[in-house]
Amino acid sequence: MEVKIQSVGFKADAKLQDFATKKVNKLDTFSDVLQSAEVFFKLINTPSEENKEVEISVKTPGKELFAKKAAKSFEEATDLATDALRNQIEKMKGKQEKK
Repeated sequence: MEVKIQSVGFKADAKLQDFATKKVNKLDTFSDVLQSAEVFFKLINTPSEENKEVEISVKTPGKELFAKKAAKSFEEATDLATDALRNQIEKMKGKQEKK
């Protein structure tokens, strides 16, 4: 699966990009219809410590899955977002099996 990574307001280092790519590529194990993914890293201006936001969009035939999570680190937010996407993929597969 092709994974595009963009960082808004800062330059993401290679370590963070590799981490996100590996996490998103693991979603392939839950479904074989995933086509591509886009990951956005954003620093949000908030008084909270949870100022690292990750948005992940995954394209499938006829549908786009999306998750947006904020946490204290980009790695933690990436974990939360990929977990949310995994749940969406499992729901989508369950609906397809019922047809």
